[in-house]
Amino acid sequence: MQWRKRTPTPAPMHRRMVWWLLGYLALISLAVFSVGNYVHEHAEHSAWRALLNSELDSIVSHIEHEPHYRWQDSDTLRLFHIDGSPTVPESLRTLHPGLHDGVMVNDRQSAVMVRETPQLGRLALVLDINDFHELEQFATRWVLLAGVLMIIVTVLMASLGVGRLVRPLSSLARRIDELHPGVPGQRVEVDPRASSELYVIANALNDYLARNEQFVERERVFISTASHELRTPIAVITGASELALGQADIPERARQQMQRVHRTAQGVEQLIQLLLVLARDPARLAALGERIPLDLLVPDIIEDHRHLMGDKDLRIEIDGLARVDIIAPLGVVQAAIGNLLRNAIENSGRGTIHIQVSDQAVVTLQDPGLGMSPEEIAAVHARMARGDRNEQSGIGLELIARLCEHLGWALQIQPCVPRGTCVILDLGASLPERSDRGSLPVS
Repeated sequence: MQWRKRTPTPAPMHRRMVWWLLGYLALISLAVFSVGNYVHEHAEHSAWRALLNSELDSIVSHIEHEPHYRWQDSDTLRLFHIDGSPTVPESLRTLHPGLHDGVMVNDRQSAVMVRETPQLGRLALVLDINDFHELEQFATRWVLLAGVLMIIVTVLMASLGVGRLVRPLSSLARRIDELHPGVPGQRVEVDPRASSELYVIANALNDYLARNEQFVERERVFISTASHELRTPIAVITGASELALGQADIPERARQQMQRVHRTAQGVEQLIQLLLVLARDPARLAALGERIPLDLLVPDIIEDHRHLMGDKDLRIEIDGLARVDIIAPLGVVQAAIGNLLRNAIENSGRGTIHIQVSDQAVVTLQDPGLGMSPEEIAAVHARMARGDRNEQSGIGLELIARLCEHLGWALQIQPCVPRGTCVILDLGASLPERSDRGSLPVS
């Protein structure tokens, strides 16, 4: 079980830009249409008011000064005396003085000007605007259609343009994704159509790659030099322990301790060899493998680490020990399991440390410590991924993680119920039937 927080996949930048442009155009179009409609309605009302007032003034003036004057209705302009006559349309009877737009008179859209006069009473001058209204609706539909077409064409052109603009960035991201850790001489090439900003990013990244190569090379030289320097004192310890074991009068208790020293020195020597291989050619690490019976190795590792418990009220119990062999470097297996056991002992005050080995070469170690929260476990995984050093963890979980990466092993940490921490080291990639096919990728 790995503690990973799933994050939603962000949308591509060009899609975001197109959607933002679409929203912007929609808002602009809505604003322009709303303002235009408001101005049009205001101008229309002003035009109807001016026209009808002018006509009504002329009619009233003629009627008042010319007694024999009779108004003649036209096809578009009609005059009504609102006096309760049944000939007056019902829609005009309740209108108050002023301009009324959109009044239905005889099923026709009309603009009506109502005025109270002293001599003639209430007059209503009706202007037929039905044809104008239909023309207005026709023009509005075409304006809306033109607006929609403009938005569609603009979005399509913007999508093509933004796609061409973002394509060099996507190409740069793809080239960055194709970089492989540990491969020297890698550089990022920029599409010739890219902008100057991308060249700045690529140059900064290439400069970082060059400095990182120098750092890695210095680390490799340091590991190689330190490993060579450690070989001499380890050889002295190994030789001295062999001489001591060759003496016949050595006490049994001292012989056991000297055997432990000799075995540990051999393990350190193998580990130094592995470090040299890791520094020079990590791909050769799997080639140093040998057949190892885990059911015999794990008890030896436990005995080598019992002295770390000191005066602690701790016990180590083996819950299950399957008969299983793996093909792997002995020093790496000893270092990996030993380091995990050492961490369990150091982080536990009392109780029982449980160890189990399955038939699939999965080593499970559970300690009775205080345990770790999911956030702390995530931080440990992140530290191992970065290779941060921890002086309290033996050769370090970061080195164990690197060795696991090269050998195809999987290292997981998870909390236990009701307390403690459970560490799972999956060595299944080194099973004989899998080793023939090569290392598997780390899960």
